[in-house]
Amino acid sequence: QVQLVESGGGSVQAGGSLRLSCVASGYTYCMAWFRHAPGKERGGVAAIDQFDSATYADSVKGRFTVSKDNTKNTLYLQMNSLKPEDTAMYYCAAAPYVVCRDFGLSAARFGFWGQGTQVTVSS
Repeated sequence: QVQLVESGGGSVQAGGSLRLSCVASGYTYCMAWFRHAPGKERGGVAAIDQFDSATYADSVKGRFTVSKDNTKNTLYLQMNSLKPEDTAMYYCAAAPYVVCRDFGLSAARFGFWGQGTQVTVSS
């Protein structure tokens, strides 16, 4: 059982930046960020595997960077050039390596989830 705790959310104006963190209770092989906005389906943002191979949703490419510190069991999401449409609850998730390798940002494949951290971007 892996426990995940997110932090770093907040309110920012369009064009600003935020960095989200997710601390895992143990080592994880495939980790990802998802987001869920009111009235929209939950969507994948970025995933990274144990080899630091990353996958991004098209909507965040060039603006967001996912990384992890294996010594601290911590996942990060650096979000730059934020837009109002980035407003959502952001969730950290973990899964076995094969999920990153074969399924990418498929939420149904991730078995461990954090409680979420809210990101609000105002125009």
